[in-house]
Amino acid sequence: MTETPLHPDLQKQYARLLEIDTHLDRLVRRIELLQYINPLNAEKEKHRFFASKYTEAPQFKYPKLKFDPYKLHRLFFAHRLDKIEDDTIRELYKEVIYFYANMVQCIETIGSTKRFYYNSLRVYGTPRERDVENARFILHFEDEPVSGDMEKKHSPEKAQAYFADFAKAYPFPLNIQFSTHISAEAMVSNSRQALLIKRNTLFSDNQLLTLAHHEIGVHLVTTFNGLAQPLKIFSNGLPKNVETQEGLAVFSEYMGGALTLKRLKELAYRVLASDSLSKGYSFADTFDLIHNQYKLNRDAAFNITLRAHRGGGFTKDRLYLSGLRKIYQRYLSEEPMDTLLSGKVAMDFESQIKYLQKLGLATVGPHQCLSFREKRNTNPTLDFILNNLK
Repeated sequence: MTETPLHPDLQKQYARLLEIDTHLDRLVRRIELLQYINPLNAEKEKHRFFASKYTEAPQFKYPKLKFDPYKLHRLFFAHRLDKIEDDTIRELYKEVIYFYANMVQCIETIGSTKRFYYNSLRVYGTPRERDVENARFILHFEDEPVSGDMEKKHSPEKAQAYFADFAKAYPFPLNIQFSTHISAEAMVSNSRQALLIKRNTLFSDNQLLTLAHHEIGVHLVTTFNGLAQPLKIFSNGLPKNVETQEGLAVFSEYMGGALTLKRLKELAYRVLASDSLSKGYSFADTFDLIHNQYKLNRDAAFNITLRAHRGGGFTKDRLYLSGLRKIYQRYLSEEPMDTLLSGKVAMDFESQIKYLQKLGLATVGPHQCLSFREKRNTNPTLDFILNNLK
């Protein structure tokens, strides 16, 4: 994917900016938190935790770092941002550098419990009481009858073929790789520009549709839109982009007719797990909350708990539900989504993105989320829930 070329006059005018942007890109390519946060021994520790009757905390092991955190920090703050004359752009890049530096600190302290948790809080925050109330509101609804499209029967190879066929509607290349070190059944690796599929798992029809709309319809769309931008920060990510990007991705599930009450409850459990983490609950305590108090089956409860407690306390998952609420409200207001799909961007920086577009330093992006064109959700319960989130 080639980036949109800048007019020679703009290249000359913003030469210092482009130099800083390119150098930042070389540094940031090496760091992707999700490469390091997923335990290498999750299955082994799950069996040990179950064998202990849910009492012995898992002892997770994580991938080794492939970069020098101290050196990376030093290189981040060596950039002469004072050479950027435009105040708006200079402040944006200052925020971007702080964001990348915080991300490095997160990766550096994975497994160090409190150190990692506090670094994670700086990047992802903690659930607010309103988020917890929304989660409990969702969990009050009775489970829907299990339908045939929820049966897990498709192999990773079948999933690969399904995703390849789904992606034919998009003009970008689809690079699919298999992995044993991801917590989700499938996820996009931004640095590899690839869709990773988890080995040794089975997929249902609904799960395949959900993942296709979520991972390909949004995450790969924003990956390739970001790569097409003149400025590489759109590809590497702006601060607070997770809430916006995950909100868009779950909203794509809704518009594509894939979102279910069960899936919405999963997002609610994630909020409660993040909330328990922020209140000082242990791994066993959080598992007890999800499994024994809310009656989620133990494998699903373990996965929810793992996602919240990995690394020492990871609050990213609390953003899916709040992101969906914000994107849904935007949809009701009939505001366009184009700017939010222009790369790994955030609603908080929409005015700066539009400013860059006005200057000719950013574009809308060549790819759109196809599910946004037509609402295919037919479940009135989901409409009721989304219309009543606070």
